Amino acid sequence: MKLELLENYKLVDLSIPIKTPTPEEMDPKLTVGLAAEIEYLNHKDTRPLVSGYFGCCPDELHKGLGWATERLRTSTHAGTHVDAPWHYAPTSSGKTARKIDECPLEWYFGRGVVLDMTHKKSGETVSVQEVQNALATLNYTLSYGDIVCIRFGTDQTFGTPEYWSEHPGLSAAATRYILDQGVKVIGVDSPGFDIPFVKTKAKFAQSHDKDILWEAHCAGIDYDYSHIEKLANLDKV
Repeated sequence: MKLELLENYKLVDLSIPIKTPTPEEMDPKLTVGLAAEIEYLNHKDTRPLVSGYFGCCPDELHKGLGWATERLRTSTHAGTHVDAPWHYAPTSSGKTARKIDECPLEWYFGRGVVLDMTHKKSGETVSVQEVQNALATLNYTLSYGDIVCIRFGTDQTFGTPEYWSEHPGLSAAATRYILDQGVKVIGVDSPGFDIPFVKTKAKFAQSHDKDILWEAHCAGIDYDYSHIEKLANLDKV
């Protein structure tokens, strides 16, 4: 019976891979601390290491080989990841902000609601009205425990410089509106919840409006919630 039930479900991988980008895939000035450095070690590379663990000669290992493994140097933001309230500010909702190990697991289990925002252009922010329109299209009303995922389609450019520097973001108002419905987790398929840093910088140079600086993230100062960045395959959900 359990196997029959599983046949009725389709599992979708919502993550991007963690990989070492090539110089053609990224601009180091835009992605400092956001990428990964991976050293791949094959079965021959680890012969000295493994034989040292066991106190034997390399040739005494099975077939004279060690194991394949990787050495990873990265940050918590390199791949698909969850931002805890502590990331936004030291306080959230008037209390000490939660770190990732303090966020309730229950937050991350619930109904998934994908809002199609593929019409948004890079550097644009999602408005409250656009959230309401997307929900109306789905004929759905948000409620406590829902996990809202914003689909920009940015994951389609993963592996190119555009992935890092060309994507929309949420506005502070839209973020607050979603959270006001009882939502505790919001996800996006772009590398950032806000618009790219370089585009925020350009807008700030013109307006000097401090409210646009990291505006969607900073909604977490007033709301105890977390969001997920670098999702993928939301078109398959």
